[in-house]
Amino acid sequence: LIAVKASNKDTASAAGEKDEDSKEETWETALKTTTVEMKVGEFWGHKVSVWDLLHSKYIPEENRKELLELYQAGELTLEQMKTVVSTIVTKAEAARAEQSANEGSPGTEVTVPEAEHTHPQDRT
Repeated sequence: LIAVKASNKDTASAAGEKDEDSKEETWETALKTTTVEMKVGEFWGHKVSVWDLLHSKYIPEENRKELLELYQAGELTLEQMKTVVSTIVTKAEAARAEQSANEGSPGTEVTVPEAEHTHPQDRT
């Protein structure tokens, strides 16, 4: 009898674990099947799943974990998750593009004044 009870408990535990896995798969599947059309960076012109955006270089691991926890807890809806993730990616890409532009600008600014100084000297 004890073995049977233990077996039943094991079966119940296994069933409980399967239920948890199913729930996990459901929320994960929702994130993987919900897509956003992105107009920035490497995602330009593509429909990208919320899951892929969450796991992209644009979202730090800490933020990803926090967002997933909020989503799993039901504090963020799928639509809110979609909006938050696409906004983070858009802002991160804009900041990266701006940084790249600024890195190129000083070299251009330095070259232009030198060219201006060079031309008057050539004319003199």
